[in-house]
Amino acid sequence: MEEKKEQKYYYTVTEEQEGMRIDQFLAGEMQEQSRSYIQKLIKDGRVTLNDSRTKASSRLNVDDQILMCIPPLKELEVLPEPMDLDILYEDEDVILINKPKDMVVHPCPGRYSGTLVNGLLYHCKDNLSGINGVLRPGIVHRIDKDTTGVLVVCKNDLAHKSLAEQLKEHSITRRYEAIVYHNFAEESGTVDAPIGRSPVDRKKMAVEYKNGKHAVTHYRVLDHLNHRYNHIECQLETGRTHQIRVHMASIRHPLIGDSIYGPKNGMTGLQGQCLHARVLGFRHPRTGRYVEFEAPLPEYFQKLLDTLKN
Repeated sequence: MEEKKEQKYYYTVTEEQEGMRIDQFLAGEMQEQSRSYIQKLIKDGRVTLNDSRTKASSRLNVDDQILMCIPPLKELEVLPEPMDLDILYEDEDVILINKPKDMVVHPCPGRYSGTLVNGLLYHCKDNLSGINGVLRPGIVHRIDKDTTGVLVVCKNDLAHKSLAEQLKEHSITRRYEAIVYHNFAEESGTVDAPIGRSPVDRKKMAVEYKNGKHAVTHYRVLDHLNHRYNHIECQLETGRTHQIRVHMASIRHPLIGDSIYGPKNGMTGLQGQCLHARVLGFRHPRTGRYVEFEAPLPEYFQKLLDTLKN
């Protein structure tokens, strides 16, 4: 078996990043990794600052050189697991899954079982693209653990490169449905606000005009739900982490059930944010034809809609 190599990442500190702690800086650059995991890498000597070992609390200067080495992951850390996957469509290139609540898309440090990838490895065997490595085979995009709905997975590198390019050029159709707090004054609108790591809480994303990345969400009201809550549709123009949740909270319409971006004393009894990836459309990587897939609203979502209408 071919020996896995560690992944190396190189960074140069800019003027805007001067004064940041190195663990804070890396958490912003490596958003798929937790800050605690990054701190462990620093402690283990896998991060160097100007070719020397460093501490998590070290402050950065302009033009500092950072090298981060992530240790190789063993194949045995991610094992196939039989799962009852809700498959919307499947062919030789792609598989479309209707993801349920409380399912993590791909393994991460400390969680190597029970994820969608574990189920895909069992269902697809070796027929998953390898571009994203051992932990994320076939995964070209993801949705949050408590977000439900349609997700495309690539079975080969040809499909993966095609879908990744379409994501980059913002040509993929992604329409979500959500239930949010408060009534809208207008029936539709657009939130155009950059998103980045919150400088106050690095576990959260926030609208960040200084260091954030371009993010655009279009929304329209589907139902006013007794004028205390609104059932809305959101169409993503970009795909930043927690984009819909952050953008809706920024305009005072946080998602019901969102314990991170919603009110502290919000609606109880819900398992995470009320958000569903309803429609996903793209050019098929082999035929070039536009195809579109839809995942029906989950039972919890429909029941909540019926309750709030009364």
